[in-house]
Amino acid sequence: MPMTMTQKILAQAAGLKSVSSGQLIMADLSLVLANDITAPVAINEFEKAGFTNVFNKNKIALVMDHSMPNKDIKSAELCKQCRTFAGNQEIEHFYDVGRMGIEHALLPEQGIVAPGDVIIGADSHTCTYGAIGAFSTGVGSTDVAGGMAIGKAWFKVPGGLKFNLSGKFQPGVSGKDLILHIIGMIGVDGALYKSMEYVGSGVANLTIDDRFTICNMAIEAGAKNGIFPVDAITQKFLKGRLNRPYTAYTADEDAEYEQVFDIDLSSIPPTVACPHLPSNTKPANQLGDIKVDQVVIGSCTNGWLADLEVAANILKGKHIAPGVRCIVFPSTPTIYKQAIKKGYMDIFIDAGCAVSTPTCGPCLGGHMGVLAENEVAIATTNRNFVGRMGHPTSKVYLASPFVAAQSALTGYITDGKGSKNHA
Repeated sequence: MPMTMTQKILAQAAGLKSVSSGQLIMADLSLVLANDITAPVAINEFEKAGFTNVFNKNKIALVMDHSMPNKDIKSAELCKQCRTFAGNQEIEHFYDVGRMGIEHALLPEQGIVAPGDVIIGADSHTCTYGAIGAFSTGVGSTDVAGGMAIGKAWFKVPGGLKFNLSGKFQPGVSGKDLILHIIGMIGVDGALYKSMEYVGSGVANLTIDDRFTICNMAIEAGAKNGIFPVDAITQKFLKGRLNRPYTAYTADEDAEYEQVFDIDLSSIPPTVACPHLPSNTKPANQLGDIKVDQVVIGSCTNGWLADLEVAANILKGKHIAPGVRCIVFPSTPTIYKQAIKKGYMDIFIDAGCAVSTPTCGPCLGGHMGVLAENEVAIATTNRNFVGRMGHPTSKVYLASPFVAAQSALTGYITDGKGSKNHA
């Protein structure tokens, strides 16, 4: 039976020769992930069910990244619970203050996830790891509790959507613009419980960072997962990081997809998602006069070194607009150190930006960048729902680091080429 990339990975993990869309399977898990907000719920359910030991201490990852450093007593108590559990269970992949990065950048960087893996995480953006050819998806904390205990999970095999990419991006355009364009095209439920699979000659023109960004936001189209084939770009990223064997899966030529989309990368403009849905997208140069109060550059979506490089090149020798707050947060300590060595942090600070330790805080409106009433932010994050970054009347526009940095200079959302839309 012909299968998609995702179906081949799930079949192998379930010990089956083949699987088909809609089939219920129980699959072995390569990794179970949770963070400081979701892990405590999973730990409570784990203990309530009477489990005393995790199935494999090397296949659990607990990353303290959402409210870290702890923003209040409640977050401190949650992290203490995770810390205690990790110590008692001798969890190898436990990341606390000083070691922690944003989970979806940290795990690939540290070589903890690999092509062909089956990964569940109590965070919706766990789908990020499809960028390196893994099946990864977000689940609830109770599913994580079961996964931690037995190392297996039930799945309904998803059908597939095929995105056939060709061409090459124009200058100033990146993977963030592509995924925003796609979500705008198919809607926030356009890939509901489907696998978004990317193929075609254009894939070779996407950096690994582009791919992480694209897969990270699969959930914003309702997808079960996003996935890229393993190629030379993937292998270059994995070299020196991954010290275990892996299997790279490719879709069969006659695999069945529910829909096929042909996209020429050269046709994608700098794109912005307007409030209050990631699907409410428009070309950046068609937005009109939109003044911003805050710019956020970072997150699990766009906190990679290349993202910081784009922003630094724009801000170098300049200063952000009066009345604008610009927050920059690298996604891992390693990226932070690399950015320091390259001089990016000097550029950001000299330009008037605040630079933060890696954290999910601003993205989810938890801390370190919460918006006040009626404030407007442009952010390289992945969600712009009502109240996502603070007050219910605040507004969040999603964009690439290129557009965000340009907007920090002008004080208005720009067309990505440095000029104000209203000028």
